[in-house]
Amino acid sequence: MKIRFAAGIALIVALLMPSLVAQEPGPPAPPPSQSVGGKKPPAPMPLKVTVVLSRFQGEKRISSMPYVLGVMASGWGAGPKTTLRMGLEVPVATSSNVAVSSVSYRSVGTNIDCGATFDEATPGLFQLAMVVSDSSLGLNAGEKRDGLAADMPSFRNFNSSFTALLRDGHTMQYTSATDPVSGEVMKIDVTVAVMK
Repeated sequence: MKIRFAAGIALIVALLMPSLVAQEPGPPAPPPSQSVGGKKPPAPMPLKVTVVLSRFQGEKRISSMPYVLGVMASGWGAGPKTTLRMGLEVPVATSSNVAVSSVSYRSVGTNIDCGATFDEATPGLFQLAMVVSDSSLGLNAGEKRDGLAADMPSFRNFNSSFTALLRDGHTMQYTSATDPVSGEVMKIDVTVAVMK
């Protein structure tokens, strides 16, 4: 009985052994600073990325806000991300009576995240992963439109995430969207240049 039991265990172990060996993890991947297959990773490349947020009313440009970011492009997978946060806190009355007024704050402004990569096989071409969000006060003081109360604040929000493929020194328009309330058109232009 004991011999049969031991033989059964030995058979189970023999059957499971190949799958256990196959599931063992391989050697850890070398850090980016080390070479793989004798090839060293390319040095990161410093870029100047210019993002211009423009608003148009019909054909007339009513605002243009440029933002310049220093971004390190990686030739070895995803590199570091550059972030920009610019804006202010706007007080908004949440309740009010004769004795007490309650106020909360809401952030308005521009947030930009940008990461960049390149491939040595195509020099001068960069892939930018962009996330852009912009918020602002929506209507002018005393203005009432589409059922919105003139004495209550309104906020305009714009969010876009996209991948830009640009050559050194080139500019491309990557987003154009119309505000459904005001009719204004928001456009995003991106320029990339290698820092010398």
